[in-house]
Amino acid sequence: MATKVHMEALSPTMEEGQVVRWLKAEGDSVTAGELLAEIETDKATMELVARGDGVLRAILLGEGQTAPVGNVIAVIAAADEDVADLLPAAGADPTSSATAAGEEPAAGSSPPATQAPTARSAARSSSAAAVQPAEAETPAAVARTDGGRLRASPVARRLAREAGIRLEAIAGSGPRGRIVKRDIQGALAAGAAATPASAPTVAGEDFVDVPLTQIRKTIARRLVESLGPVPHFFLTVDVDMARAAELREQFNELELGARISYNDIVIKATALALARHPECNAWWGGDHVRRHHRVHIGVAVAIDDGLITPVVRDAHVRPVAEISNEVRQLAELARAKRLTPEQYTGSTFSISNLGMFGIEQFTGVINPPEAGILAVGAVEDRPVAVDGSVVARRRMRMTMSCDHRVIDGAQGARFLSTLKDILEKPLSVLL
Repeated sequence: MATKVHMEALSPTMEEGQVVRWLKAEGDSVTAGELLAEIETDKATMELVARGDGVLRAILLGEGQTAPVGNVIAVIAAADEDVADLLPAAGADPTSSATAAGEEPAAGSSPPATQAPTARSAARSSSAAAVQPAEAETPAAVARTDGGRLRASPVARRLAREAGIRLEAIAGSGPRGRIVKRDIQGALAAGAAATPASAPTVAGEDFVDVPLTQIRKTIARRLVESLGPVPHFFLTVDVDMARAAELREQFNELELGARISYNDIVIKATALALARHPECNAWWGGDHVRRHHRVHIGVAVAIDDGLITPVVRDAHVRPVAEISNEVRQLAELARAKRLTPEQYTGSTFSISNLGMFGIEQFTGVINPPEAGILAVGAVEDRPVAVDGSVVARRRMRMTMSCDHRVIDGAQGARFLSTLKDILEKPLSVLL
């Protein structure tokens, strides 16, 4: 019996996924539990496994394409099983809302058709040979809208412009005669004459549209959910880091198997302060506030696609050297997009540190349902007054973003006062 391969929810918040790479090709034998594909979710790149035995008869979603959770993206069946009813008609979009990378619809135009997958089996070939929609064989004039504008995808327009091909000379094979990428490629293969509509004035493209990754889409959605609905307020404190700097230097000279950074010290100190102020180690729950007894710190890590926050669990009871090693391991996994859901969910408070980039001070956006995030600036020498004299001291600014529904000003101020005290007298960080 045929098995439909669905786009699975590979992370708790995943709504759609993008195929990064198929690990099996059409016609390959597949066993249940075997890896089928790598899927980019809203947080990481995860592995999709087969749920049945047989042959991978059809791939319905190409690499770089996106589909919502639940959509069918492939079919597994016996080699001689008839799967024609499970395959989309040629020229149709097999995933309803799947979008090919680089073929985003232009404003005011119809969405492009997704190309039918390559056929390897006899049943697949018969499906691919189905009658094409009438629009695919109509003259290029059909590609015009009622207002006279040519229907063509952005990618097709770019390829035609680069090759010097007039779109008016191309017959579109997309829905309602829309000109898509494969039409331009076909014209090039057939030796279409280069007849530029107008001479370019400047070499090169004016701009490039970069398709959103799943992570970037999630960041955009989460920021709208946070900065708009969540009533932020901000508290900034200036910390003397002279003793913390000495502690860090002495610890690293001991060569105990870990080298701690200022960020590691801040993580441990923040966790200790949150344990003393559970009103800040909290989530907003709509009709309740959840105060956590354990402190799980989300540490913001910059990756190519944006930002992700792997979680250091129980940071308030773990040695700073252990925290240091784990942060480095999690950061490496995050940049390789290999974090598991357990490694990036469940934080009770977050820290974002831009000090290594020379940023003195900034504000962070709260990650709901958390009630706060700490933005950490650079540790640098600054002139300060000490006993009536101006001297250079190691200083660091920290700004806490608070959800006013959970944390009042005085509560946030008390937490920052405790955190400042721990950092300025940092021996407890080593415990």
